Amino acid sequence: MGLVTDSRANIGYLQAWERGRPLGLLDSFERGLERAVNGAFAKTFKSGLQPIEITAALRRELDTRAAVVSRDRILVPNRFTVRLSPADHDKMTAIGPVLIDQLTQLVQQHATAQHYQFAGGISITLTADPSVTQGLVQIDSGSVKGTVRWTPVLDVAGKRYPILKSRTIIGRGSDADITVDDTGISRKHVEVLWDGTRAQVNDLGSTNGSLLNGAKVNKAPLSPDSVIDIGRTRIVFRVLAQSSAPEDYSDLRSGDDPRGGLR
Repeated sequence: MGLVTDSRANIGYLQAWERGRPLGLLDSFERGLERAVNGAFAKTFKSGLQPIEITAALRRELDTRAAVVSRDRILVPNRFTVRLSPADHDKMTAIGPVLIDQLTQLVQQHATAQHYQFAGGISITLTADPSVTQGLVQIDSGSVKGTVRWTPVLDVAGKRYPILKSRTIIGRGSDADITVDDTGISRKHVEVLWDGTRAQVNDLGSTNGSLLNGAKVNKAPLSPDSVIDIGRTRIVFRVLAQSSAPEDYSDLRSGDDPRGGLR
């Protein structure tokens, strides 16, 4: 079963939900997107379908499909396919993985506020569907059991790199683990250390220095969604909850969070 909504219906639902929402939740969603795309968000979405309208449609799908299994258990879908017109799909996917991350975070927060439970990790997929009219959103959903594993990644200049070892060096040199085409950074500029539960960033004596969340940094722990700026390059550190299927990932999933002190 799926849900089809247009932007006007989503805005109405959004306004009704906002009256009871935690202060600043949707503001944080917009700020997170804008920070991740370095200001392009406001320019790209002055008109037409808005990312926040997809969030409203996802929340409505949760509320519509919520099933009371027992007195203390309300089960909701955890796998969502968001069908968009090809034009809207191109606009949304241009944002990059951060859109899925932010959508999933809002879905998780809504589920927590409503005391909903998921059968497994949340998966949100955007799909272009020529049969969907521009400005409309169609949601298909279902519940899929699965395990959740936590994976650290670095989003560097619009590309996502899983952290596969304890030390990852970023720079413009070919001997760096992640090579970035930026003349404003050193050959080995920063390193990110990962011990399985915690991360740390170290500046490697770079010429132009490094910033962590806007402040100069030499050595500091990394919390999820931390932003490292080197030269003209923006790096975002994330810890993603990955479901059993490798293509299903996003920032926050149901279940216990093993990150402990990272946040």
